[in-house]
Amino acid sequence: MAKQGKRITDLKQQVEKGHAYDLSEAVQLAKSTSKVSFDESVDASFNLGIDPRKADQMVRGTVTLPHGTGKTTRVVVFAEGAKAEEAQEAGADHVGLEDLAEKIEAGWTDFDRAVATPDSMRVVGRLGQILGPRGLMPNPKVGTVTDDLANVVAQIKAGQVEYRADKGGIVHLPIGRASFGEEALEENLKAAADALVRAKPAAAKGKYLRKVSISSTMGPGIQVDTSFARV
Repeated sequence: MAKQGKRITDLKQQVEKGHAYDLSEAVQLAKSTSKVSFDESVDASFNLGIDPRKADQMVRGTVTLPHGTGKTTRVVVFAEGAKAEEAQEAGADHVGLEDLAEKIEAGWTDFDRAVATPDSMRVVGRLGQILGPRGLMPNPKVGTVTDDLANVVAQIKAGQVEYRADKGGIVHLPIGRASFGEEALEENLKAAADALVRAKPAAAKGKYLRKVSISSTMGPGIQVDTSFARV
């Protein structure tokens, strides 16, 4: 534990506290402060000028990162008949309806995203207490309740990320891996910021994109100058 504490302290000394780095500098720092033996995730945090307690200021949606997340996303689809075949052909990892619901009720949640056809929600609805707290419940607001299964499954597999502001008005999402090139991380961060700007609630007042920071899984937080975002 002492060695880990010293490592983290040393890494933090490389980052100037309170300083907002320009985009390229921030990405370089995030990569250079990744010093562990595994390929760390690089994550972004967006502090938004919203009041998430108010329904008309909730920020939620999806963004397809141009270079993906570097992680294989496991997708389950609730569908039957021709729609089930469509989902399988699109690359879904598990497809079913009653059988899939029973498997989840028995404790299986070894997947990252869930998609459902509108008519299958009669079955999926009973899984709310299991899937809801894990952020896995299909939702029409983010496009995961749909008949366009081929397109949605393909987008998720290509790097689509779902986001939602937390109680503090902060959105956390992955933008890649430490092994990604700098340009790929920059483009992914820009795509995420653009999506959030487009999702700005009409009721939000004042500065919307207040603060952006990035970090590798085990690295220090690095504040990014928000001027890179098209606000």
